[in-house]
Amino acid sequence: MSKNKTKVRLLLVDNGVYHHEDVEILTELMEQHPRLIDCLREDPAVLKQLHVDITRLCAAYRTD
Repeated sequence: MSKNKTKVRLLLVDNGVYHHEDVEILTELMEQHPRLIDCLREDPAVLKQLHVDITRLCAAYRTD
């Protein structure tokens, strides 16, 4: 597996207050999914690396 990582910014809302978290995900894992959200919700390797509360997630996008 490649060691190249892609920076991703997660925009979250918590009781009407927005904030962001920057994370890194292996590029190869992202390329295995048609949408970034699918990678964040379904990929076992990503789920092992980080927990994303999908109910609070407003947006996710690459920052590099």
